[in-house]
Amino acid sequence: MKKILPSISKLVATGTVALATMVSSVQAEDTVKVGVLHSLSGTMAISETSLRDILLFTFDEINANGGVLGKMIEPVVADGASDWPVFAEKAEQLLAQDKVAATFGCWTSVSRKFVLPVFEKYNGLLFYPVQYEGEEESPNIIYTAEAVGQQAIPAVDYLLEEGYKKFYLIGTDYVYPQTTNIVLFEYLLSKGIPVENIGGGIRYEGDVAVSAGNYTPFGHTDFQQIVAEIKDFAASGDACVINTINGDANVPFFKEIAASGITSDDCPIVSFSLSEDEFRGLPAKDLVGHLGCWTYFMSIDSDANNSFKANFQEWLATKAPDSVQKEGRVTCSPMVLSYNGVYLWKAAVEKAGTFEPEAVIKALESGIAFEGPGGTVTSQENHHVTKTVYIGETLENGQFEILETIPDVYGEPWLKGTFK
Repeated sequence: MKKILPSISKLVATGTVALATMVSSVQAEDTVKVGVLHSLSGTMAISETSLRDILLFTFDEINANGGVLGKMIEPVVADGASDWPVFAEKAEQLLAQDKVAATFGCWTSVSRKFVLPVFEKYNGLLFYPVQYEGEEESPNIIYTAEAVGQQAIPAVDYLLEEGYKKFYLIGTDYVYPQTTNIVLFEYLLSKGIPVENIGGGIRYEGDVAVSAGNYTPFGHTDFQQIVAEIKDFAASGDACVINTINGDANVPFFKEIAASGITSDDCPIVSFSLSEDEFRGLPAKDLVGHLGCWTYFMSIDSDANNSFKANFQEWLATKAPDSVQKEGRVTCSPMVLSYNGVYLWKAAVEKAGTFEPEAVIKALESGIAFEGPGGTVTSQENHHVTKTVYIGETLENGQFEILETIPDVYGEPWLKGTFK
């Protein structure tokens, strides 16, 4: 027996290794890895955690219906930690080590700017779902996000139509607010708004305006002086505020607005980074009457949206991982643009017959439509997406009453310097 046992042990060990190798091979053949790259900690977690959640829901929904090209989606989740170099490091891990077929992620433009060269280096594919400033068209990024012409400009047009003549610009000090507001500065001038009616401060280099607006750091908490300035600016009764503050700094900003006595009747504020999801952490009663402009609102009454909302709630109750918050959940535009992005990717993969990024990108450039919760979205040759724009007024329950619907707005990233 003593001579036989080593031989049996060796056979069992060999068989175990062979079995493990076989299982691993089957798993590799039956699944496709995709990356999820969002801030699950830090100042941007207030917004980005929900995008991770909606992506996990979407993957489960697709897997329950047979997956993509017969493969089950296997998510690889990475935390960008609201730290831009960390985003770049995690992007490299997803592409070089995990070999993901596509990545869905980033919120701030600065995080996207940090990962962009990584995706171009590895010829990867990133779907970017959050409103942004334009002035970019990477061959490796699909911008399901609202461009300036699909959010900021329609909002300004609405306010102009409502008779507002003074515009105060405030934002977080990084590329999205800075670039969006200089585009808006040019646009307002083209609409006959004089420079003195554009608040927040204008900085010139020679005769050229290079910055417009008042900017604060990420996580800023003391808005007393800025709100006092806004109150003075709005004393004439024909002023509004364009708000591009991102992340949790919106909480102290709106608390100070409420404390100052400014109301939506005195001076409406239109925000481009505040959705139903952020309202969960804000005193919504203090925001009643203020405005939002997105390409989706939870209050849209359509079969596609009602089904989407019901399925998400069912997933939260029955299938969501322990790390996902279950109670009091809502849906919002960045969540839906993430959802749309996954389905556009799925359709492009199926059209191309492969997960290879180059072929998938070509399929997307040919124009692929998806009937999403906010209406039909169609991918464009320039890597942006045509979609419907909605302007809404904040209600006390943290939802939006839709005031205006603008269908089929083309995604155009290059607007700076185009207004006459």
